[in-house]
Amino acid sequence: MKPYAKQFYKSKAWRQCRDAYFICQHGLCERCGDPGLIVHHKEYITPSNINDLDITLNHDNLDLLCQTCLNQEHHGAKQSVVRDDVMFDERGNLIAK
Repeated sequence: MKPYAKQFYKSKAWRQCRDAYFICQHGLCERCGDPGLIVHHKEYITPSNINDLDITLNHDNLDLLCQTCLNQEHHGAKQSVVRDDVMFDERGNLIAK
């Protein structure tokens, strides 16, 4: 967590907003339908917008995501740890397919 955001994410206002949004989404990831885990800001919180309630506490700026979809959001496909051009041999060594 970014140092400038610690106080916000510990605030009662954020916890209430996050919990209400989770309930509105029935606890399901909005991208894949798996159980949701993290209420994520679509427009990332920065030092310049952290006091803007239209960014921080607006349900229109939130997504409920599972861990996989959150990782995809933050790291993208270019850093995926899953490859389809390699496999393990019978001794557990990584080899080309």
